[in-house]
This record gives sequence, C-alpha cells and structure tokens, in this order.
Amino acid sequence: MGRNKIVKYRVVAIDGRAKRDGRVLETIGSYDPQANPKKFAFKNDRLAYWLKQGAQPTETVHNLLRQDRFFEKMEAMDKGLSVETLNIERKAERKRKVKPKPQKASA
Repeated sequence: MGRNKIVKYRVVAIDGRAKRDGRVLETIGSYDPQANPKKFAFKNDRLAYWLKQGAQPTETVHNLLRQDRFFEKMEAMDKGLSVETLNIERKAERKRKVKPKPQKASA
C-alpha cells in the first residue's frame, strides 16, 4: 500500500488456506514505518477477537504487536483495566526508572 518511495502496510486477517493474494477476511490495522515515531493503528478489539479464535500472526506482525505493547494491553483488558489506566501506569513507571545523570567533576 502507499505510493512510490512512501511505504505503508495493512495488517489483515486471511484464511490460511486462501491464496497468497486471496480474499481478505478483515483489515485489522495499519503500520507506517516512515513516520517519526513509527505509527501503529490497530483495532485492538478485533485483533483480540481473531487471536482468541486461533489466528496465528506472522513473525513480522507479532514483532509489530510487541512494539505496540498489544499483549500488555490485552492482559490488562482481561483483568478489567482500561487501556488509558495502563498508559498512566506505564508513564508513572518510566518516571520512577529515570535516574539523574551524574555531573562531571571539573579539574
């Protein structure tokens, strides 16, 4: 998808018995690697549905989902937490991990 020298990818659900360029069951999301930072746009509810139905993501899609922290979001949804709550907790955790840089002693 995209145009010359501008690449964009779609993440889709396809029946494993279909041809390589066969009929798409559903478009689940998109990925723009050239944006800074990279843009992930997934329909989390539909993606979770297909994974629960037994869909197997390709290695590339699995890596994209890991970068987008989808599996953490899915665990939070199973526990009853909202995605917004998870984002707030992650920001607080990052602040705790940040350590001040030691200053160099001048001679």
